[in-house]
Amino acid sequence: MAAQPRRGGVSLPELRSASKPDSNILARITSSPIVSRGKQAACDAAFVSKKLLRSTGKAAWIAGTTFLILVVPLIIEMDREQQFNELELQQASLLGAPPTAPAHK
Repeated sequence: MAAQPRRGGVSLPELRSASKPDSNILARITSSPIVSRGKQAACDAAFVSKKLLRSTGKAAWIAGTTFLILVVPLIIEMDREQQFNELELQQASLLGAPPTAPAHK
């Protein structure tokens, strides 16, 4: 029975025998200890950056929700009070009362 070709994918060239250690310079370079240390350093850097990004995201979430819960209502209330003071000043000027400077707390 004849060998059937594989469906899909890319066929790669077959590996050469290990009898010629000097035949492939790329194989020698990729198996060097410097390259393996570089790969390990890259993996470690990726791991640390992923952890840092995750913790930074959590901190940003905490800061954002705290801001929404505590600061935004305060800003809305301060704006509401400022509008109320301006309305009182406008009504007082329409009624003929002498204008007074708004009191700052």
